[in-house]
Amino acid sequence: MLVTPRCEVWGDPIGHSRSPELHHAAYRVLGLDWEYERRQVTEAQFADELNLLGPRFRGLSVTMPLKAAAYRAAGRRDRRAQLTGAVNTLSLSSRGALGFNTDVGGLVQALGDEGLHELERVQIVGAGATATSAIVAAVEMGASHVDIVARRPEATHHLVVLGEALDVKVNVRAFDTSAAGDVDVTIATLPGDAPLSDAHSDALARTGGILFDVVYGQWPTPLATAWERSGGTAVSGLGMLLHQAVLQVRAFTTGDIEEPIADEPAVLAAMRAALMGD
Repeated sequence: MLVTPRCEVWGDPIGHSRSPELHHAAYRVLGLDWEYERRQVTEAQFADELNLLGPRFRGLSVTMPLKAAAYRAAGRRDRRAQLTGAVNTLSLSSRGALGFNTDVGGLVQALGDEGLHELERVQIVGAGATATSAIVAAVEMGASHVDIVARRPEATHHLVVLGEALDVKVNVRAFDTSAAGDVDVTIATLPGDAPLSDAHSDALARTGGILFDVVYGQWPTPLATAWERSGGTAVSGLGMLLHQAVLQVRAFTTGDIEEPIADEPAVLAAMRAALMGD
């Protein structure tokens, strides 16, 4: 008896996730009769839920707050996952769980869509898990200086250590201190409802280049509004969501995120249409 392969996206909360739309669009183009659904899973439940999965499960997309748990569960990890300590994609097979961080590649591709292919100086707002992916992406795009803006600069040691490992200078400052100079792009990694004063937002916008805000569900964010006030360009995280999902489809269908899947341009177009309506 044939069983239908299944993938899921896990997180807490999870009702907002748009991953099912993206993956269903991709599998239709690929002619795959696969299921893809949401499941609310807490960090405490993660290991038990993973152990209960049957052989028809091909992969999991993992969102907050489960990326560290997924990292621990992966038997093998790609370089981006190893550098960031975060896994957002688990490819499942009889050989175990292979962990990837597709946020890095998704961010690189999304910045490329905005005409940013090479970077020199990058400003990252926030110091959470996504900030680690932003640093790795910036370095892959050639950045030699990374400025971290954080509410608690003392909590950014892990980002400084990551910068040292990647041979890039990481400067840390608080929101109420001045920027060292103009940057090519500001990557905001704060939650969409994070409170920011107009004064702090406007200060970031003055020398911040293009704003790439990883948020997509609550738009415009306070930072995006500040960029618009300053006459700058603000871009939501939809592009990152799209491109990291393409890499997930590669991982689930082939176990390799480096090699494009069959007819990938058509897959990308279908996923883009499902996400953005174009």
